[in-house]
Amino acid sequence: MTQNTAAKAALVRALKQYGGIFLSLVMLCIVFSFFNPRFMTVVNFMNILQQVAVVAIAAFGMTWVILLGEIDLSVGSIIAVAGMVGAQCFAFGMGFVPAIALTLAAGALMGMLNGVLTAKLLLPSFIVTVATMGIYRGMVSLPTNGAPAMIENETWTAIGTESFLGLPIIIWVVAVLFVINQIVLSKTSFGRRAYLTGGNREAAVYSGIKVDRLKILIFMISGVMAAISGVLLSSRLFSAQTNAGMSYELDAIAAAVLGGASLAGGVGTMVGTLIGALIIGVMNNGMNMLSVPYFYQLIVKGLVILVAVWLDVRAKQAKR
Repeated sequence: MTQNTAAKAALVRALKQYGGIFLSLVMLCIVFSFFNPRFMTVVNFMNILQQVAVVAIAAFGMTWVILLGEIDLSVGSIIAVAGMVGAQCFAFGMGFVPAIALTLAAGALMGMLNGVLTAKLLLPSFIVTVATMGIYRGMVSLPTNGAPAMIENETWTAIGTESFLGLPIIIWVVAVLFVINQIVLSKTSFGRRAYLTGGNREAAVYSGIKVDRLKILIFMISGVMAAISGVLLSSRLFSAQTNAGMSYELDAIAAAVLGGASLAGGVGTMVGTLIGALIIGVMNNGMNMLSVPYFYQLIVKGLVILVAVWLDVRAKQAKR
């Protein structure tokens, strides 16, 4: 009886926390299927899931950063750099494992630079990551003078194109990373320290949390997640593109904020971020199927972010 009561209580909490955003996702699907019957097909939903994968993984990393009340605008550029690092590794004759290791290390290093500049030099993360966004984007073009770099490693390209147990490998990657991030955030002391630091930095300091080190580590997590997104994107394209990941940082932020993460810090979940990423994916796919021009899509995304932030501000005002 106690277990049933606990299960019911957990279900009620989940419905309160995610019911609204999940209903929004369902309503979007209904609206797009009304305008285009091909939207509600298994093939199209599988396509949406594969498209969402790159943004969702970057958004997992962004959620960690937003939990601290910070922002990382360089993730789109890190995605591009990661693809290029992989392509150059293969160009020098390296195998899949060294290429993956160096790619993830590059993501961690770029994230660490963002964290060090923010934590140690006390620079606003917005300014730091705007600067590194440009720096990293410029670095992508250095090896090829702006030309794409082809990737012919079969294992690398299989990640974005092949299936395992009836599902695309890219979806399995998202599922595994979601579980890992969810467990670390909700079940470990590291996750609790992130929540406490983002909610009340002074209390975190008095509690003995090494805030600077935590901030650097979280920016490194964001960099690694973006690098993994870069691997998936380049594997789907069979190449490293210098414009890869352009504006993906906005999608990652939108996914986290739509999922309930507060830009003020201290609030956010991986479950909400995943649902937010699905909303972004459904919007992108639906507008493409309706032949909505790209610049209108950017306007819609911007409005969605504004509405999400406005709702977050209203919720905080209501609590006060």
